[in-house]
Amino acid sequence: MTEIYNVPLKRIVEVFHLNVAYQATDYDRLKLTVEDVARPGLQLAGYFDHFEPMRLQILGNVEMSYLKKMPATERRVIFDRLFAYKVPALLIARGFHPCPQCIEMAKKHNITILTTEEATSNIVSAIITYLRGELAPRITRHGVLMEVYGEGLLLIGESGIGKSEAAVELLKRGHRLIADDAVEIRKISGSTLMGSAPELIRNYVELRGIGVINVAKLFGMGAVKSENEINLVVNIVPWNTQEVYDRLGLEEQTMEILGVNIPLNTIPITPGRNLAVILEVAAMNNRQRKMGYNAAQEFTDQVNRHFEESVGNDA
Repeated sequence: MTEIYNVPLKRIVEVFHLNVAYQATDYDRLKLTVEDVARPGLQLAGYFDHFEPMRLQILGNVEMSYLKKMPATERRVIFDRLFAYKVPALLIARGFHPCPQCIEMAKKHNITILTTEEATSNIVSAIITYLRGELAPRITRHGVLMEVYGEGLLLIGESGIGKSEAAVELLKRGHRLIADDAVEIRKISGSTLMGSAPELIRNYVELRGIGVINVAKLFGMGAVKSENEINLVVNIVPWNTQEVYDRLGLEEQTMEILGVNIPLNTIPITPGRNLAVILEVAAMNNRQRKMGYNAAQEFTDQVNRHFEESVGNDA
């Protein structure tokens, strides 16, 4: 069963510095459960087919200009019908104030009225972006998330394999920590996953034999980041002589997380291998591939051409 997330209306008011023109009695309990908002243009004209009452309703310059041309009695009827659907709240942008009929019907149906000085398009896009992140499907995975050369590397592997130690070495090399031990992963679009750390363990790394360290205080605030897109999954495994590992990198492996396929590298380790350097190269190589350059394919093509030319010369 898919878990449904919500965002308290009160938090939206705080984050976007909105003004409360009328506060409903259930203001503290109101929650938004859909990521879209609505500008009820057709609804002001009386058309309520396919109306989505779960969305935050926003009025801008066009809607307010239209309402001003209406007689007060018609405005009362329109707001009466709109608020009868028990919308979460009504937000009026561009510094407009709610008309008396709007406040009257808000009191009748117990609907919160908000206002903002922001331009309508700006506040709409900002709220949608915020809700999309907060309401996104999510899971928590055991691992370490690092930003290396701008690439988000999710390090996974069995406990004690050396993920946290590799993270500290990367920190010494100037890269940034997002999460250690537990990574909260959110699907913010059809092809994008964002990773962050649970609030309780944010900025902390556990090193066996030393204990827990605060990365922000030990390495500075520039060594941590609150969230980052996940661009590459690195599976760290013990070296197994019975296994056959990809020597060229032609096999494009992926891992599916929340329905999104993320490139996967499996890195076998033995004592003496510099894992931090390998991870840096993996990050740079993944960036090159995204830009259309594949060194493994280029090398293979070059070898094939060499043998074709050799065969041609022998003939």
